[in-house]
Amino acid sequence: MLKNIKVLWANKQKPIAVLAVCGIVAHVLLRFGVFGPELYLLRWSDYPLYITLLLGGLPLVFDLSAKLIKREFGSDLLAGISIVTAVMLGEYLAGTLVVLMLSGGEAIEAYAVRRASSVLAALAKRMPSTAHARIDGGIMDVSLSDVKIGDSLEVYPHEACPVDGTVIEGHGVMDESYMTGEPYVMSKTPGSRVLSGAINGETVLVIRADKLAVDSRYAKIMGVMRESEQHRPKIRRLADQLGAVYTPIALGIAILSWALSGEVIRFLSVLVVATPCPLLIAIPVAIVGSISLSARLGIIIKDPSVFEKIDNCQTIIFDKTGTLTYGKPKLSEQLNIGVMDDDKLLQLVASLERYSKHPLAESVVRAAKEKKLEFKEVDSISERPGEGLIGKIAGHELQVVSRRRALELTQIGNNEIPEPTAGLECCIVIDGKYAGTYRFRDEPRTEGPSFISHLGPRHAVAKTMLVSGDRESEVKYLAQQVGIEHVYFSQSPEDKLAIVREETKKAQTIFIGDGINDAPALMAATVGIAMGQNSDVTSEAAGAVIMDNSLAKVDAFFHISSRMRSIALQSAVGGMIFSVGGMALAAFGHLPPVAGALAQEFIDVFAVINALRASFLPRKLTDYGDD
Repeated sequence: MLKNIKVLWANKQKPIAVLAVCGIVAHVLLRFGVFGPELYLLRWSDYPLYITLLLGGLPLVFDLSAKLIKREFGSDLLAGISIVTAVMLGEYLAGTLVVLMLSGGEAIEAYAVRRASSVLAALAKRMPSTAHARIDGGIMDVSLSDVKIGDSLEVYPHEACPVDGTVIEGHGVMDESYMTGEPYVMSKTPGSRVLSGAINGETVLVIRADKLAVDSRYAKIMGVMRESEQHRPKIRRLADQLGAVYTPIALGIAILSWALSGEVIRFLSVLVVATPCPLLIAIPVAIVGSISLSARLGIIIKDPSVFEKIDNCQTIIFDKTGTLTYGKPKLSEQLNIGVMDDDKLLQLVASLERYSKHPLAESVVRAAKEKKLEFKEVDSISERPGEGLIGKIAGHELQVVSRRRALELTQIGNNEIPEPTAGLECCIVIDGKYAGTYRFRDEPRTEGPSFISHLGPRHAVAKTMLVSGDRESEVKYLAQQVGIEHVYFSQSPEDKLAIVREETKKAQTIFIGDGINDAPALMAATVGIAMGQNSDVTSEAAGAVIMDNSLAKVDAFFHISSRMRSIALQSAVGGMIFSVGGMALAAFGHLPPVAGALAQEFIDVFAVINALRASFLPRKLTDYGDD
């Protein structure tokens, strides 16, 4: 009920502002005899102001009185006092201008927030509202909310996939770059998994719904973004606190000027200039504008309070894979025991891996392309958790599995498989027989050293750490390449959590990771940053999500945060300073109520326009690698 009242009230601000403008214009036209001197002599010029104050000012005063009863002493209370005082003193034009300021300020804020949120709204428009379901041998369009797990859905060419699912008919491709940040399309065949929000290619695909629409990947992202818009971070609460201090100060100046001068009109003039405080309008606009800018750059802000916290963090803790490495291991060794020649085996494995989302799949496909091998048609495919990648191809059953799984499938001894080394590996089983092992190496990002080295001088980071579950050799190799001294390897999720908690006791921390095992550490850190969209769990645990694995985007996020704080404080403090200056002029009788109202309107508009800068893309948002 209360929420509905607030929505209804918010919708009234624009009509009240329009009414105030019309009332002021009509007053001026009548006042200066535009419609004839006889109307001026009848004092009809004040009637438009009476109507505005009755229909627009009275509801505003009632609303502000309710806040007063709740002991919410915000700066907008000054507006209510100003309106009442103006009516009592017969300064109807000044009172109407205050009505315009208050309602117009709300309308400007609403417009600014809508403009800053345009990118978030665009995300919602991308998704279809219906799905093409196969029902009783026919196709029927049903609401997304009516799609059930197990339903068969057709995805037409160039449509967005409605839910997360598995392909059961058809061959084609889907562009998942919007969801994953990867700059390529994914081939799809029966057994391939698909993500909601991915754009289908040229062919019709039939999928089985694996998740409800509300639980699918796209819905999760939209939920995070909606939550971020509604969240009130600490800096917004600071504005409320400043408003609570500012209000009695303004009242004190107004009362003192009245007492010393004996002129009640100065009391009104001071309050008019002080109403409303720009910080209550500008800071929310700067916050939502920064959320919008981040979204345009592929950075999803789940908790807007990270904008405030990140500048105070002195320790950054990195996971390894996908953060300081590319997360795209290269095929470094092909250990073939001779079931078939190297190129033939790579051809079959790569043909199957085209349909996999496993981190090693792309490196196998890339290696086959470099050798200009032609891909074979895959008859069927399956990739269930714990079972590896299984498919039928060229008359063979091919399985790409872990070392443990290979031992279970083939009954061979551990000594028949090459000893594990630093890096990653997969084993290949053909028709139930072990065929070979592929080894991979994930290389450090080329920009890693310059990014790490710039954190101290440019972002006041005192300590960088590398905490990983990988082997000692891999972790130390990476740390040496990028220049990190504090290294922890072979760490379980519980170990990572303990390390982050201990470091957070000493100083505020940032944790950057991309896997499910990073979720506890992301939540324990002062600021958690998830890299990529590898896990819904990780995204839920983080305060910010970098959609693609890019250190440049991490640095951009640092700068967006600093910029938001700077713009918000400029708008709030700058507006307050101008308002105090105006109050001083009014207190000494140099600024009458009408002029004061116009001056304050200018201050409010200036504060909002300045805050809107947070949503604009600046010329540069990264600085590492600079001299």
